[in-house]
Parts: sequence; C-alpha cells; structure tokens
Amino acid sequence: MGVTIRQIAEAAGVSRGTVDRALNNRGRIKPEVAERIKKIAEDMGYRPNQLGRALSMSKNNIKIGVILQASETPFMHEVLLGVEKAKEEVDHLGGTVLVCKIPHISVKDTLEAMDFMREQGVSALAMVPAEEPAIKEKIRELSMEHHIPVVTLNSDVPDTGRLCFVGQNGFQCGRAAAGLMGELMNGKGQVAVISGYSTNPSLSSRVEGFSSEMQQKYPKIQLLGPEYCFEDNEKSEKITDQLLKTYPDLKAIYITSHGESGVCNSLCKHGKAGKIKMIANDFLGENYELMRKGYINFLIGQDASIQGYEPVMILFRLLFNGEKPERERMYTEVYIRNVYTIPEK
Repeated sequence: MGVTIRQIAEAAGVSRGTVDRALNNRGRIKPEVAERIKKIAEDMGYRPNQLGRALSMSKNNIKIGVILQASETPFMHEVLLGVEKAKEEVDHLGGTVLVCKIPHISVKDTLEAMDFMREQGVSALAMVPAEEPAIKEKIRELSMEHHIPVVTLNSDVPDTGRLCFVGQNGFQCGRAAAGLMGELMNGKGQVAVISGYSTNPSLSSRVEGFSSEMQQKYPKIQLLGPEYCFEDNEKSEKITDQLLKTYPDLKAIYITSHGESGVCNSLCKHGKAGKIKMIANDFLGENYELMRKGYINFLIGQDASIQGYEPVMILFRLLFNGEKPERERMYTEVYIRNVYTIPEK
C-alpha cells in the first residue's frame, strides 16, 4: 500500500487537513510549512496519482452521497464549493459523488433524499442533519443496518452512530460571542438572541454557548429570547420591530444565523442602527457592508468550504483503504473580525 495522508501528517506533526492543503496548494497555510510538508511527502515516496491509477483498475466503484439542507443560503453556497472541489478529485480517482440540494430545512425532504441515496447504491453519505427524531433514526438505520457510514457536517447529531462530524464548535462560537458582547455592554443591560431554526443543532449550540457564558460571566445582563426567524430577513425584521417596541431599553442583539439584513433594516427604521450593539455570524452576504456602515460590531466566521470538502474526502479515504478519521469531532477554526480587520472593497 502506498504512503497515506495520515502517515505524512504524523511524520510532519500536523493534521491531515494541513497536509491536504499543502499538497494541493489550497492556501491558509504558511509557505514554509507547506514546503516542509511537501519535502516530507517526497522523502516518504508519496505519489498523488498512485491512488487514481489503483482505483481506475478497481472493479469497485466508490459512490458517495451528499445532502445539503438550506442550500440556497450564502453559507451553503460556500459549502457547495468545497463539495464540488472534492467531487472533482473523487471523479478523477474513479469514484462518484451524488449531490442532493434541499433549498430549505425540511424533515420530509431530507428523509426522502436519504432513501434516494440508498436506492442509488451509495457506499457512504455526508449530510447536514437536523435535530429531529426521524432523521436521527434514519442515520442509525443507514449506519447500523445498511453499513453506510455517515459523516455529519455543519450540524451534528452525535447519538446516531454517525462516523464523525466536520464543522464549527457552535458552543465555543456562542461563548466567544458572549465574551465580546459582555464587554460591548459593559456587563449590564438587555440583549436579545435571534436564531434561525430550533431544529438546527449548530444554531442551538451557539445559543447554548452564548447563554451559558452570559449567565456565568455577566449575571447583570438580561437575556431575551431566543426568537426564531427561519433565516428569513422579513421575519427577522418583524422580530426586531417587536423587540424594540417591547423592550425600549434594549442594548444589544446577537443573531446566530442569516437574517442580519432584516435586523439592520429594523434598527435603521427606528433610529437605533449603530446605537444597539450587534454581533452576527459568517463573512457572507451583506455582512461586511453592514459592518462598514457601523451596524454590526463583530462577525464570527468559519471555513465553510472545508466543511463541504473534508467530509467527502474522509469517506473516500475510508472506503478506498480503510483509513478512519482522526477524531470523532473535527472542528474548524473560529474567526473573529471587526471593521478594522475585514477585507477592503
């Protein structure tokens, strides 16, 4: 068997993701580190094409399914770029990647997509799940009864027998937001929490992390909500309108999901933009422009593309040569930006 990415990672003292970025020139890695990894790979006799040649001679066609919920959101567009990059590599190596895009959050459509993938004979599945009993049971069924390994991405459901999770540590993200917000509010006042879906584990964990940290570190801050906008700007605007009416002394808003523009529209209407502190998530959509205008104080971001790329490649390596994931939870980095650190226009 040829040299694997894992062996190179162990020799270099880095993660497999870092090795992958170095060997494929994917950026976000220091040039000197990339060169060192490439030298180690060369010394170990790594040949990137040997896998493709071996697989092309194989009679087993590896088929990997991908299911993306909320596929029309800016974040999932970035995730899809990662999926498409992995699809190109798997296709080149003789495998197949089937992608099912669900434009909204739907238990029914997700279950149907999972059944469709099994009917198509996929060997493994990467998916964005939901905190719904039927979906969790279906993951157990695929994993345990049909021996189809499942990798969850962006949101996790750990009690399902899934192979591993790739995505942001939502709880830590929420804690980071609370620490920033506590300082912005000088440790007192009212802060409202607006989230997307109560069934989205990733968003729920952000709310939990935010609430936990606030209660422990800033007991004089009153938490309001969460209110759910279903990642819709019209709904988030109406929610903010009502919050401002009900709580005239509101000092801050933390929004865990898309819907930022709606919140800012409401703040502008009521003359509160820039006065009420606001923290949002992800470096997508209009968020940078809203920050430049002074409406958003901090953005907490994540690497969306790697959440699409890495689950597919984890499953490919598992199916081809039995290489198991490094960890059960593969968290992506948490990035924090303010108006001084966002890219120039």
